[in-house]
Amino acid sequence: MASGIIDAIKTDHREIEDYYNKVLNSATEKEKVQWQNQFTWELARHSIGEELVVYPQFEKNLPDGRAIADKDRKEHQSVKEQLKKFQNMKPSDPEFEPTIKGLMQDLSQHIKEEESQDLPKLEDALSTAESEELAKSFGRTKMFVPSRSHPSTPDKPPFETAIGLMTAPIDHLADLFRKWPHTSGMPNPSTK
Repeated sequence: MASGIIDAIKTDHREIEDYYNKVLNSATEKEKVQWQNQFTWELARHSIGEELVVYPQFEKNLPDGRAIADKDRKEHQSVKEQLKKFQNMKPSDPEFEPTIKGLMQDLSQHIKEEESQDLPKLEDALSTAESEELAKSFGRTKMFVPSRSHPSTPDKPPFETAIGLMTAPIDHLADLFRKWPHTSGMPNPSTK
């Protein structure tokens, strides 16, 4: 059975939370860097995927959709700025853990509102088939967007799409040289 957009977003949210916990609970600096890269990779792609695929659907399908999308974009901007700072830190930096904890505190509030209010409204406005197609589009979009935070880029299509298509190959190339966790349940960053 195919899942709808709310399930796709919730799955990403749980992965981001899991990677956050793994960053904090890693025993070595090497592991912290690996999970830091994984966390950054997933959160950057997730945020842009929502902005390109989900937020326009809020605007199109909900009476208060523009206000919801604008609020969520503003929250994403704050998270992207924090992620930009975090993605360039070393675990030995005294601000490493406070930075990711602050980022996650803001992100957790955003996730809670999205899952309890915004996404259920959207899900109710869509047919099952539309929701499933939106989930597929969201997944496909994440394959082509930047995998690092670039908070100074536009956050609305078509400008975000164009900038993302130019930035993504550079990020993906650099990903080849980053350290990644190697566990049996871990996706390969070059294929997810």
